[in-house]
Amino acid sequence: MERAELARALGATAVAQEAHNVFISESEPARFMAAFAQAVANGGNVFLCDPSWGQNEREQLAHLAKSEILNLKSEIAGVPARGWLMIPSGGTGGRLKFARHDQDTLSAAVDGFSAHFGVSRVNAVGVLPLHHVSGLMAWMRCALTGGKFLPASWSKIEAGLRPAMGDGGEWFLSLVPTQLQRLLAQPEAVGWLRRFRAVFLGGGPAWPDLLDRAAAARVPLAPSYGLTETAAMVATLRPQEFLDGSRSSGTVLPHARIDVTGEGTLRITGESVFRGYFPEWRTERDFTTDDLGFIDGNGQVQVTGRRDGLIITGGKKVSPTEVEAALRATGEFDDVAVLGVPDAEWGKTVVACYPATARAPNLERVTQALAEQLAPPARPKRYVAVAEWPRNAQGKLNRALLAEKIRM
Repeated sequence: MERAELARALGATAVAQEAHNVFISESEPARFMAAFAQAVANGGNVFLCDPSWGQNEREQLAHLAKSEILNLKSEIAGVPARGWLMIPSGGTGGRLKFARHDQDTLSAAVDGFSAHFGVSRVNAVGVLPLHHVSGLMAWMRCALTGGKFLPASWSKIEAGLRPAMGDGGEWFLSLVPTQLQRLLAQPEAVGWLRRFRAVFLGGGPAWPDLLDRAAAARVPLAPSYGLTETAAMVATLRPQEFLDGSRSSGTVLPHARIDVTGEGTLRITGESVFRGYFPEWRTERDFTTDDLGFIDGNGQVQVTGRRDGLIITGGKKVSPTEVEAALRATGEFDDVAVLGVPDAEWGKTVVACYPATARAPNLERVTQALAEQLAPPARPKRYVAVAEWPRNAQGKLNRALLAEKIRM
């Protein structure tokens, strides 16, 4: 696929005389879609930005916008128009990371999705942010197959104002676990969910009780596995398999292959794999993740955890290290550690712990400081003073023991 073909599929009507770099930070779907389509048509690098980013991220963006590195052409191995789309990836509150994608990686993911579900035209209701890979790819599947895409406000859906899909064609929906939990509490919403061909669930681990309640309600759930670096899902469970009792992430989509490394992490190979973290390039078509897992006897992907300790809360990735750095920067903590604690609503919630024997922090001051430095998902929801601080003489903190202490 050529970049111009993607622009036409998105409805772009004009092309700028000179390519330029574009930063899109827009929460309103219609404005985002119009800006994105035009940016694809104009050429140049396109950066998707989260409108909720805090001061730390905004300062990095401002620096990037002035950087000479943006004068580099989007070329790889002599082929123009590769790796021009920068999708944000990585932890919230830390160093910005953009995964390079383009029309070829996106279309490969769409083709694999369509083949897996045996559909030639994809229709979807979009409730996830379009700057996020899951929200963006829901739109791309529709645009590249000639289907319908209905962007919808999550707050309105939760309040009962759900888009009418009509009776024609099959429809898909993507949710994070917290959204599913809230809809399952509403009988009318459950009826709405049952109308979809598949309701994809991703963005973080879902707890067993949530999955069991979805199955009991006969929701056609499709737990999925994918990353920003792979243009969203590379494995998904078919709804009937879920309703029959499977709780895996399903089988691998046709456009990808998943292997398990000697360290137990998942390695993904395929044409939807990203082309490097901006500004670097990579030519390899495989990517070794930090996700631990295995392929079971039925050929289904089982994800068991993360090697890097990232906290996924409400579908957002949070780096404990970056949150700890922000907490230490307040000057209120002699020692501090950040953990992800299981939570029935968010999957995991961010909790900050500190030694009870140390001076008590001024939490009001801490809250004010973090509001300027970190995006909302990264801000601790609880602060816990721990009586016996499990750090040894070598300075190593026993996080597993700390987690046990704060759950007691």
